[in-house]
Amino acid sequence: MDPASPFPGRDDATTASSVVELLEVLWGGGRDLAAGPVSVSQLRVLYVLAESDGINLRTLTETLDSRPSSVSRLCDRLEAIGLVQRSASTTSRRELQLHLTAAGLAFLDELRTAREQALAEVLDAMPAADRRALVTGLKAFRTATVRQTAGDAAGPAAARTA
Repeated sequence: MDPASPFPGRDDATTASSVVELLEVLWGGGRDLAAGPVSVSQLRVLYVLAESDGINLRTLTETLDSRPSSVSRLCDRLEAIGLVQRSASTTSRRELQLHLTAAGLAFLDELRTAREQALAEVLDAMPAADRRALVTGLKAFRTATVRQTAGDAAGPAAARTA
């Protein structure tokens, strides 16, 4: 960060943004997995359901900060490909609970494993001191993100820990 910059943190944000772009390229958006491609929006649904199994559509909509019709369509598509299941709520006859299916859990596990493998290969090429510094920085980034989003709609998905 340039202390003379009128926008402190912008250089850091630019660097972080470029790293995220490289991660997107490295991971290929998860499109090469055998379980089938999912969109980024669908992936967000899967992450939320992995953290909040059994939530209802209204809560998922709030968490994603989206429109009910959009979230319902996302769930329709995920249900059609066998990654999400809707079931009657145990507390209200008017609500449906959302769950990851065994295939949905397997998809996320495979995705995370593939992403971690790709990251491990890059991290292995880094000097140990740089790798430790990166991990320390990423932990601080995660903590700051969780704090910033604690009251926001991203809550459950953002709170995932490594």
